[in-house]
Amino acid sequence: MVEWTQEVPTERSVMLPPDPRVLDSIGRNHSLETALADLVDNAVDAQANRVVIRFIRTQRGLVALYVLDNGCGMAEETIDTAMTIGGRREYGGSDLGHFGLGLKAASFSQARSLIVMSRLAGQQPVGRRWRPGVVSRSDFRCDVVTSSFVAAEFDRNWPFDSASSGTLIRWDDVSAFPATTDTMQIEAYLDHTITLTCQHLGLTFHRFLADGRLRIDIEVLDVENALPGAKVPVDALDPFGYPQSGLDDYPKTLIAEMDGHRVEFRCHLWPKPSNLPQFRLLDRSGDHQGLYFYRRDRLLQSGGWYGVHAADRRLKLARVEVDIDGDMGGLFQMNPEKSRVQTGHEFARLAATARAHDGTKLSGYFEVAERLFRRSQARVSRRTAMIHPGQGLPPRVRATIQNEIPAVRSVDPIAIRWDNFIDDAFFRIDRDAQTLWLNKRYRKMLLGGKHGGLNDVPLVKSLLYLLVANVFEGEYLGKKDKDNIEMWQSILTTAAQAERQ
Repeated sequence: MVEWTQEVPTERSVMLPPDPRVLDSIGRNHSLETALADLVDNAVDAQANRVVIRFIRTQRGLVALYVLDNGCGMAEETIDTAMTIGGRREYGGSDLGHFGLGLKAASFSQARSLIVMSRLAGQQPVGRRWRPGVVSRSDFRCDVVTSSFVAAEFDRNWPFDSASSGTLIRWDDVSAFPATTDTMQIEAYLDHTITLTCQHLGLTFHRFLADGRLRIDIEVLDVENALPGAKVPVDALDPFGYPQSGLDDYPKTLIAEMDGHRVEFRCHLWPKPSNLPQFRLLDRSGDHQGLYFYRRDRLLQSGGWYGVHAADRRLKLARVEVDIDGDMGGLFQMNPEKSRVQTGHEFARLAATARAHDGTKLSGYFEVAERLFRRSQARVSRRTAMIHPGQGLPPRVRATIQNEIPAVRSVDPIAIRWDNFIDDAFFRIDRDAQTLWLNKRYRKMLLGGKHGGLNDVPLVKSLLYLLVANVFEGEYLGKKDKDNIEMWQSILTTAAQAERQ
């Protein structure tokens, strides 16, 4: 019988570089907006206060994307570390970086070519390029970009001065870009993508944006016109940005201390379910109850109770801020994409010890949140029921109406549609077809040059719906209903004709 031993003998070491195909697996969990957030992290770590994201458009469609910041920039040796797979610099106490993979993982997940260009004050501009698809099978050689090209890229028409220092990231052959030259498809993609990116960055960096430490703009450059389009600013999307707290003594901070760990739970109460973007956030569900984890003011996770409590619709108004800046010794771990937090098995036990100065525990907070939600629902249920709208309004507008107004049951929804009228009347009520018709001759004017569609001009349609919805109720129109329709028709038709002049 061979005796077991703790020591394992070795005779030599061999070099085993990773297969270049490992690059294909990096950043698999990134979306375009989370990848861009990772690049903004790097800008913040470089002390930048301005970032611009620029989409490049040519006759061939969308071809590239740039991210420019006015941070401190990098020298030759620093950019080599930044472009090394898993290369880790010394991270400071306020840095958002952590794994040494962010820039590469974010970029490789979205583009087949990553170029990083940078200039440090008083030094020559430097640039490096990774093309994961053509990395040598024998080594990991990174292309060195000429200083003259880097300088020319920095000297383009940018919205802020980066002459002394800054970093410019360029993605070519972006996989998410539509493979088309069709103008309408590209415009639809840009509209959707810029909106989603603004929302995600606005939520992730809302603390930075709100206090002026950071400004982010998004724009599209049409190369043929040589001028960028209007900048779209990223506004802070604060999940705790309610107009007034649900209760006067909230937010309330509960402190938990155990085994040398100290965690603060800042408990908030929204006053009621709301259609504000701060409440509905990214997916418009309006149910983002739970814990909001921050690391150095950057939001990592929005919602979820992590074993502290089960998800419950009665906790819809409850949101809790948790900052995890320090060394939590295994209590918390974030994923490489910095889009999710995992908690250790001790976290729920630690949370149960949390107390406020007045003795409030999390269990008491949950009870208060449930009572507040029930009261808010009672207020909504006292509102007068209306027939809800159907076709003609965007789904999120219909959802808002459904959340805010009780429905008249067993009645078909009111469709809102366009039709050719023989006269100048602005609208027509068709109770038999359960349809509110709008006169097509005013459509182009109301669209203001935009493309029309089934759910176009939602503001005008929503206002008109709120005005006339009650006349679709009952078996016939009363004298008062007829008089109101005549009055509304006169005023709105005159206003629409005045608008066309």
